[in-house]
Amino acid sequence: MAANQATRRRRQLWAGVLALVGLVLLIIGVTVADGVAAWVEVVVAILLLVTSYVVQHLARRETVYRPDERR
Repeated sequence: MAANQATRRRRQLWAGVLALVGLVLLIIGVTVADGVAAWVEVVVAILLLVTSYVVQHLARRETVYRPDERR
């Protein structure tokens, strides 16, 4: 059970890191960058944010929807 919690926490940590990097890139892409670089940064930021959401969703799903005998 401790291994499952460690895996869940690790996934949540990675989701947080991906979200933070995605938000920083999004802010830079919208405010500072210009031209093609801005579009590339915004697209990469959106991909990172979506990936972060998916990783976080998977971590939650393993915790909430696992069978009762494993709780």
